[in-house]
Amino acid sequence: MVEGQRLLQATSDALLGWNTVHGADDRPHDYYFRQLWDWKVSADLETMLPVAMAAYAQMCAWVLARGHARSGDALAISAYLGKGDVADHSFTEFARRYADQNALDHQALLDAIAAGDVEAVLGV
Repeated sequence: MVEGQRLLQATSDALLGWNTVHGADDRPHDYYFRQLWDWKVSADLETMLPVAMAAYAQMCAWVLARGHARSGDALAISAYLGKGDVADHSFTEFARRYADQNALDHQALLDAIAAGDVEAVLGV
């Protein structure tokens, strides 16, 4: 968890870490340490307007992508993928199939809403 947190952070947290401490019961207990407050805020999703929600989603996606980009060894990934276009075609095919499945899942959700199996507020 600590290593993943370090990958995601844009700036370092001097207190970020973990340790195992033997308690009064003489058993080991793992503890996670981090800076408690750095003037960060949390988004209030309940009251967020759609335009703000879209911007917030973009920021979250950027942070997630950044973390994934930093978590791999670029040379190892490059060597694994090679110089051909097999990986490109594989990624494209995966994206197409994923989009198709997403459309099927969305239709199933709409059908469940129409049947009354799922409660939803539409047009928000």
